[in-house]
Amino acid sequence: MHELGIVFHIIDSLKEVGEENHLQQIAGVTLEIGEVSGVLEDYLQSCWRWASDRTELLKGAALTVEQIPAVTFCEDCKKTYSTTEFGKTCPYCKSENTYLVTGNEFNIKEITAC
Repeated sequence: MHELGIVFHIIDSLKEVGEENHLQQIAGVTLEIGEVSGVLEDYLQSCWRWASDRTELLKGAALTVEQIPAVTFCEDCKKTYSTTEFGKTCPYCKSENTYLVTGNEFNIKEITAC
């Protein structure tokens, strides 16, 4: 369960932001998570509730997750397509000369502070 490690990393980052901006309380955090990042939202939410309530800055903070769709680019026909639907093989030209454009990201998008 690498979600707990991810949550600890997020909390560390938020503590830094809190110190830099003299925040007393963070009420909510919005994350952007890639569709094929391997992060399971249910586990992430569970780990968040457990870990965030153990810090004064984040006690009771809500976690919102927005999913970034996985999109692959084909270098042969120059088209993009849904990675989860078609995988590595381009549905247009059947090439495997492709790479992931989006969908593996993990970003803190927004912080709501009191």
